[in-house]
Amino acid sequence: MPSLTDGEIRRALKQVEQTGKQLSLVDGEGHGPGRLVLVMKPMPTRVTADWMAQQWRDQKRFKKKLGSYPSMSLSKAREVFTRDFADMIQKGRSIKIAGDTRPGTVADLFEAYVAHLKASEKSSWKEAEKGLNKIADTLGRNRPARDIEPDEITDLIRPIYDRGKRSMADHVRSYIRSAYSWGLKSEHDYRNASQRRFRLVYNPAAGIPTEPKKVGTRWLDEEEFLRLYRWLECPDAPVHPPYTRAVRILMLTGQRVEEIARLHVDQWDAKERIIDWSKTKNGKPHAIPVPEVAAELIESIKPNAHGWFFPSATDPTKPVSHGTLYSFMWRQREREVIPVVTNRDLRRTWKTLAGQAGLSKEIRDRIQNHTLQDVSSKSYDRWSYMPEKRAAMKKWNAFVRAMLTKKRPKPARETSRPNIRSGVEGATQHAA
Repeated sequence: MPSLTDGEIRRALKQVEQTGKQLSLVDGEGHGPGRLVLVMKPMPTRVTADWMAQQWRDQKRFKKKLGSYPSMSLSKAREVFTRDFADMIQKGRSIKIAGDTRPGTVADLFEAYVAHLKASEKSSWKEAEKGLNKIADTLGRNRPARDIEPDEITDLIRPIYDRGKRSMADHVRSYIRSAYSWGLKSEHDYRNASQRRFRLVYNPAAGIPTEPKKVGTRWLDEEEFLRLYRWLECPDAPVHPPYTRAVRILMLTGQRVEEIARLHVDQWDAKERIIDWSKTKNGKPHAIPVPEVAAELIESIKPNAHGWFFPSATDPTKPVSHGTLYSFMWRQREREVIPVVTNRDLRRTWKTLAGQAGLSKEIRDRIQNHTLQDVSSKSYDRWSYMPEKRAAMKKWNAFVRAMLTKKRPKPARETSRPNIRSGVEGATQHAA
């Protein structure tokens, strides 16, 4: 279609008035991801004509109003479209934010922060997204982010804290503080191509004190370890098999939950019986030989079509999330069919029992990929310690085998005495 003329527009307006049917005129020739369009609509008393920037993006059509004809002339509409939209459309950027000079809303800030976490390949982005969505609903999604006051955040957190959910309260504070901290930096980030700015003056959550962290001390002794492991081998209720298998591998290797949950065929060397992670929490290359009992379990598992050893129950294209594994363990604790324990406690349990098995602290640290603090280890030592790790895992394997060959303990006889331990465990659970 050739370029529009004022005469063509006038004729089209008369046609819409006579037929009562909506009509759109496109300015220019050819096709492309975006065009200047005049949308004419019949109304009860008149025909409206609005200039629109139209964009096709992600197989969806988006429109943004520039002005109305004839108050905005054809030449002016072309000027505005060329100035504010043409380049954005050509580069594939969304026109929804073009020309929008309003300060970004709470929803804008939180969504942008989550997008940043996702782009940075942070495994926490899903949890942050879920938490920030709830927070946005409470604070007001469409309020300018810069208008949020510290008192509002305090009022949001206090009821959570008063219900005894101290860890959750601190998570809420942390989510808000992190989002605003990122927002303040993004204002001056030359790498940020978005035109939306938040115009933040300060971080409203910065002055809110954090809940003092309680250093975890919980670990399973041999009897508790055996009780949990045997329940995972033969659960008393239907469960998604990858959940129980993943937790058993956690118990046998002492690795981080997210590392085991995301175990992929590309990371498993069946010949050498080594798990190799290219990316780890501390950014250092990490590989471990697994004990024989763990290798046998891994080799008994058939990875799904996407290569995951422990796929999600709802989406097989993805591995089970570490959050899901945490929830799974919590549910069993509440049912009192397993000892009071979290997945993080299992990592501490391995560290403790492996020491009991005779593994040195240094080799345990290296197997668990803890950052060693001495200058030599941090800056100069590039030895993989694979032979030492193999020898240590062989010793740990013998220790585990000895535990697993023990007879199953008989169930305790019921008495009329109150279940004091259950009360203690329940309190511990809520404090964890």
